[in-house]
Amino acid sequence: MEHNTEALNQASAEEKISQAEDTMVNTIAETMDLYGVTSSVGRLYATLYFQHEPMSLDGMKDKLGMSKPSMSTSVRKLQDIDIVQKVWQKGTRKDYFVAEKDYFQYFKKFFCKKWEREANMFLDSIDYAQKQLGEVLDQAETEAHLQQKAQLDYDQLEEARKYYHWLQRLIRSIESNEIYDYLPKEKPNDV
Repeated sequence: MEHNTEALNQASAEEKISQAEDTMVNTIAETMDLYGVTSSVGRLYATLYFQHEPMSLDGMKDKLGMSKPSMSTSVRKLQDIDIVQKVWQKGTRKDYFVAEKDYFQYFKKFFCKKWEREANMFLDSIDYAQKQLGEVLDQAETEAHLQQKAQLDYDQLEEARKYYHWLQRLIRSIESNEIYDYLPKEKPNDV
């Protein structure tokens, strides 16, 4: 009887761990989807996150039921945003992978790359658009209503430029960890 109780407790513990991990895998996949990462790629990251040993493409394929080419593409996407790394395993020629487990590092790698790309795209576009608008403003023969519209657009873009310069400073403060001087990772009463 004692052996059966122990086996039931073991099965119950395994089931609870599985339920907890499944809940988090679904949540991680869904939240990554909010930020432009497909849920299947998010599910792969979350699955790797809960692996406590490096995992091969074959292991991932078996665990998630995805095709090997799809799995390979998903791993590459996660490597591109630097939240999954390839690791060497002694005695095998297969590639093994691990997920970034530190959410502060994950945040830094994932969001800073996206924000930097956004800021650069917008600042380049603002430069181009303001050059075009400046040419309209410099032409004395342009009708007054067009001069006025060009000036309003130019000024509006100048306000947007302030935001994107601020965003670049925010990115630098996160990448340098300076942000934690102003917003610590833990408040004393969080513990």
